Amino acid sequence: MAKRYRQYSQYLKDIFNCKVYKVTLDAGFGCPNRDGAISKGGCIFCEDGGSFSQAHSSSLSISEQLNTSIIKLKDRFGAEKFISYFQAYSNTYASVEKLKACYDEAVSHPDIVGLSIGTRPDCVDEEKIKLINSYAFCHCERSEAIQNYRREIWIEYGLQSIHDKTLKLINRGHTSADFIKAIELTRKFGKNIKICAHVIIGLPGETKQEMLQTAKVLAALNIDGIKIHLLCALKDTELENMYHRKEFIPLSEEDYVDTVCDYLEILPPETVIHRLAGNGLKKMLVAPKWLPEKFRVLNLIDRELERRDTFQGSRKGD
Repeated sequence: MAKRYRQYSQYLKDIFNCKVYKVTLDAGFGCPNRDGAISKGGCIFCEDGGSFSQAHSSSLSISEQLNTSIIKLKDRFGAEKFISYFQAYSNTYASVEKLKACYDEAVSHPDIVGLSIGTRPDCVDEEKIKLINSYAFCHCERSEAIQNYRREIWIEYGLQSIHDKTLKLINRGHTSADFIKAIELTRKFGKNIKICAHVIIGLPGETKQEMLQTAKVLAALNIDGIKIHLLCALKDTELENMYHRKEFIPLSEEDYVDTVCDYLEILPPETVIHRLAGNGLKKMLVAPKWLPEKFRVLNLIDRELERRDTFQGSRKGD
């Protein structure tokens, strides 16, 4: 059954005419919100793995991580092509020379058709954006013929919320203005880069109306893609302490599904939906306990949109 929103997996299949999977990579990058450049505390929800990273150990080379994951994904899911995804921490937080070496290696495998880079909006500049933009086109020799093809290039900015009061509360270390500046910089110097925004639903102190205001701003910006996360408390984070002190109450499954559907109705139909639910880190999860039921949550979202008889973009302009 066709989705009532623009699903990322289908978007990739439409482009490459085959099953495409992301390969999560850990290049050992750091984060200015953890190493003291901004703060040593990090975001209140971030665990030691760098915000839900499930990559291999960074002790393995990029090529080793790629080869291992590609073999597994081909065998398990029948995937044919892959996108290299730098997920852990801030993957533009290094010199351009180091970034180039990592990115070059990440696109070296013959089955890689794209590059996706997760980072913070305060960790980019003109030179870095131009570097990332340069990976959009490939000119190489394969099968005794010279082939020119275009890679799928994404940069994923962690916004979380458009409200500065919330960003301060969660110790994010940047402002909404930093996000807007990063969008403008990327569009100016990265014409071939698509932009994905990460947002979190259920942040402390935010009303539903405030959560949906973030969606409205992203809709007005015509963002290319979005990842919607549920705020969850993981072990050994400040958010876990807040949960035990009853300063953080996780959203119920029902409220999350309801808010996600409102979000989708606000976003333009063209926006690619990269994520609506995740498995979470089960061993580290404190609350909410329903979070790991990914496919149940996705099914509930589908049913709610069907019940409403609405689609992504139904409320655009409201």
